[in-house]
Amino acid sequence: MTAIRLLLVDDDPLVRAGLSLMMGGAQDIEIVGEAADGGEVEALVDRTSPDVVLMDIRMPSVDGLTATRRLRAREDAPQVVVLTTFHADEQVLRALRAGAAGFVLKDTPPAQIVDAVRRVAAGDPVLSPTVTRQLMTHAAGTAADDRRARASARIAVLGEREREVTLAVGRGLSNAEIAAALFMSVATVKTHVSRVLAKLDLNNRVQIALLAYDAGLLDDDRPGRDD
Repeated sequence: MTAIRLLLVDDDPLVRAGLSLMMGGAQDIEIVGEAADGGEVEALVDRTSPDVVLMDIRMPSVDGLTATRRLRAREDAPQVVVLTTFHADEQVLRALRAGAAGFVLKDTPPAQIVDAVRRVAAGDPVLSPTVTRQLMTHAAGTAADDRRARASARIAVLGEREREVTLAVGRGLSNAEIAAALFMSVATVKTHVSRVLAKLDLNNRVQIALLAYDAGLLDDDRPGRDD
């Protein structure tokens, strides 16, 4: 079994030490490097070729948002999971739009952080339905009408089944859960997700979810809706 190559990026040496200790206990994860600032990331990625980067958002020189955007613009870019202390931070939303595969809270139980790295390496987003709703409610609450119009126009190119899959991804469902809900195989779900990504020019499922919320597809899922 090939180990998942992981790069740790955080300006706090104690956090890096804790993450290193946590990940060191997983036989399928190899820590290939550490960085204390976003400005160090690209050079380290060139040297170490990580599969996943666990990225702090707030750093003194180059922040995680800028570093994420730079990484995701590269060919064969590693997946990025952002670290945060907030459930719904505007900077986190911007990082997800820049191409991060999701985020984990710094107080998340160790086993769940390890699982997050594994899931992202396997191509799955790291957003539970609860956290997804918190993020998207925040995004929808601050979205301008013109952004909704633009998102709706983009969604309009999707076929009916692709739109259904987009809605399910926005609700935080896994491929297996989508397959069960829509009565299709997991392989078919993966095919639809790939087509949605290509048609909408997106690079991961998190961006599908964000666009779904921007377009208002999940308005009925917002807290406080009774109709």
